[in-house]
Amino acid sequence: MVLYVVAVAVVIRREGRVLAMRRAMTKDAGPGLWETLSGRVDAGETPLQAAAREVREECGLDVRFDPRPVTAYPATRLSLPMMIIIYAADYVGGEVRLSHEHDRYAWLTPDELTEVCTLGPLVAAVRSAMATGETGVG
Repeated sequence: MVLYVVAVAVVIRREGRVLAMRRAMTKDAGPGLWETLSGRVDAGETPLQAAAREVREECGLDVRFDPRPVTAYPATRLSLPMMIIIYAADYVGGEVRLSHEHDRYAWLTPDELTEVCTLGPLVAAVRSAMATGETGVG
């Protein structure tokens, strides 16, 4: 039996910028990698529920989700096949609280993210999410 990982990533938009997070050097997958916040879908969760949980756990911001995924793309995690579902959310309030999963964060333009993020499909998803625009919050 082959395991298949389902994960989510969240593009948090704020005034033309996206929240970028650097994975802690202690992470088993992608240490030091700049990304948007992300995580695996737990048993019994919908992908949107997982996205909301990951926002609470990894940054603590108040956000407003677009419930429709921006896109999805295949990847691998420690040699396991994985599907990543991308959601967009608009910043509503709060200050970023780093969890043990990340050691830095920055609010970056899509071009700035392109300079630090090596995940091409994620960068493309961020550009798509930013093109749809914010809902006027934040």
